[in-house]
Amino acid sequence: MSKKSPPQKKRRIMVVDDHPMMRQGLAQLIGAEPDLAICGEAENAERALDSIGALKPDLVLADISLPGKNGLELIKDFQAIHPGLPVLVISMHDETLYAERVLRAGGRGYIMKQEGGKKLMQAIRQVLDGKIYVSEKISAEILEMFSSRRAGSEASPLERLTDREFEVFQFIGQGRGMRDVAEKLHLSIKTVEVHRANIKMKLRLNSAAELVRFATRWFESNRPAT
Repeated sequence: MSKKSPPQKKRRIMVVDDHPMMRQGLAQLIGAEPDLAICGEAENAERALDSIGALKPDLVLADISLPGKNGLELIKDFQAIHPGLPVLVISMHDETLYAERVLRAGGRGYIMKQEGGKKLMQAIRQVLDGKIYVSEKISAEILEMFSSRRAGSEASPLERLTDREFEVFQFIGQGRGMRDVAEKLHLSIKTVEVHRANIKMKLRLNSAAELVRFATRWFESNRPAT
């Protein structure tokens, strides 16, 4: 009689998302796969960082929009504490806004929530295999961007912003005041005002009113489709 092959070891996935129904849906989807298992969930970056050591996931599936510290900052923290930990971002935000920033922060891929279960499983397995996952469209755009930079072309003004500045810029575009932005990001108003001043300088805008107009136009043209 031939020996039975040992049961396949399931790869452990941790989900970080602030919406309970989203976490539940992802847990059901991933749990139905024979080679994957959910090892834990977190609703924010703080909880994720507290539990990552005990959970020891093979991959973290994280949203960008998290309360307090956002997904980009969380990726950087993960890479500082657990270098090489694969993080795949799943988000409602258009990948053209965030995919490159996610890769620069140390993430291994980006997929939009509306892509569906089959594409998500493909992305998870690709990242677990040590590869990077982005859509073909974004892959082509990133390659074009790098080749343009090598050729000396001017980068988009928004690319000059740090991840935190980009986050402040988006809140300004949503019409939020400095106090509101400070509360959302758990920063002092003074720190937010420094970020605002840096944004104005990098975007070559002369006043706060100009920045508000620019950010509002940008937000309206890039808001996620409902």
